[in-house]
Amino acid sequence: MIATNYMVTRGGALTGHLTVPGDKSISHRAVILGSIANGKTVIKDILLGEDVQMTINALRACGVDIHRDGSTVTIEGKGLRGLRKPHSDIYCGNSGTAMRLLTGLFAAQNFPSRLTGDESLQTRPMLRVAEPMRQMGANIVLSERNSAPIEITPTDRLDAISWKLRAASAQVKSAILLAGLYANGKTTVIQPEETRNHTAHLLEMFGWPTQRDAGEISVTGGASLQGQHVVVPADFSSAAFFMVAATITPGSDITLNRVGTNPTRTALMDVLKSMGANIEILNERYVGLESMADIRVQYAESLEGTVVNPDLIPRMIDEIPILAIGAACAKGVTVISGCEELRVKESDRIHSVVTGLEKIGVSVSERHDGLVIRGGKIRGGTVDSFGDHRIAMAFAVTGSVSESGVEVLNCDCVKTSFPGFATLAKNTGIVFHVDGVEG
Repeated sequence: MIATNYMVTRGGALTGHLTVPGDKSISHRAVILGSIANGKTVIKDILLGEDVQMTINALRACGVDIHRDGSTVTIEGKGLRGLRKPHSDIYCGNSGTAMRLLTGLFAAQNFPSRLTGDESLQTRPMLRVAEPMRQMGANIVLSERNSAPIEITPTDRLDAISWKLRAASAQVKSAILLAGLYANGKTTVIQPEETRNHTAHLLEMFGWPTQRDAGEISVTGGASLQGQHVVVPADFSSAAFFMVAATITPGSDITLNRVGTNPTRTALMDVLKSMGANIEILNERYVGLESMADIRVQYAESLEGTVVNPDLIPRMIDEIPILAIGAACAKGVTVISGCEELRVKESDRIHSVVTGLEKIGVSVSERHDGLVIRGGKIRGGTVDSFGDHRIAMAFAVTGSVSESGVEVLNCDCVKTSFPGFATLAKNTGIVFHVDGVEG
């Protein structure tokens, strides 16, 4: 298999209107809820990257009819108790979201299941989702490393729990809420910091009442879900790469169309604006309970370093790698702390970012929970993605403002969340070369 490498060199400004793919978090959750709802669900503008395809494949293996027509998916829901035993293991690829959310769903089923994934996924921590499931009465066995494969056998019943998250995690929260749909009584999740709330929005849209109050969210078993028409906004995390690229590239002026602006996701915009970025929110509107807008970004002549406090991290956890690129182009020092969760993503993202920045000539220091970046010129060089889609795309952006260009190795991983990234980058004006085949 030929590896996909990116080569990006200094070039012209980013211009025009562009639309990035649908939101990955919402896409996963809409597929799951549509599959266990009564009746038909139509999901428009869904992300069809490899991660979401893992969730679709898993539900198809459990007997759900899911049909695709372009970027629209139609699901014939089986109802809360209508899933059937899969004939083989459920393969989740590199998707931690698929594995953790499906653990919550399958913990309540009357058939056994086994969830596995690629080499990277099988190193990622799964005890954080297994513990609350076990507390509810689920039978879950992990590997000796408390990771996948995850083996689940049926239980007589699940009982509701009140669970305080040890770390801010929308995936664990969502897994508990999915199991709570099947549990006896009221299941409550207590959050140390607010995390993305797409599961709550979708549950309410599908007709299942939730209770939300001051850092807590609860569901009570015994209701049902009704199929819906879901429109998925463009993914803020994917749009973030172009926000930063336009901010740091002279002469740029782009508008990102219909981007999801759920406030639990948009702290990156707040930080960039505080650094001096030119970002304008246009045409704000709602699709269901989710907000979206068009976002205009123009080149900022002068960015200033900043301090990113831990309380902001849950609202921008996926955007830290691309924020680090913006910080590398700013004057002064940027300090990012409280993001130790990045060490257990697709790669150790703190170390991956530090290693990459050093390779292209940026002064940076690694801390146990973050990093310190001293802004300046980007020399250029060769960077490894470490098989991590967000690292690959973040460092591709640096090439457009580098002195000698930036090559990013092993970029096949980008297909998990942003198929067509290179093509869209080229269309905006980035001088982008792909070595190998990008899907």
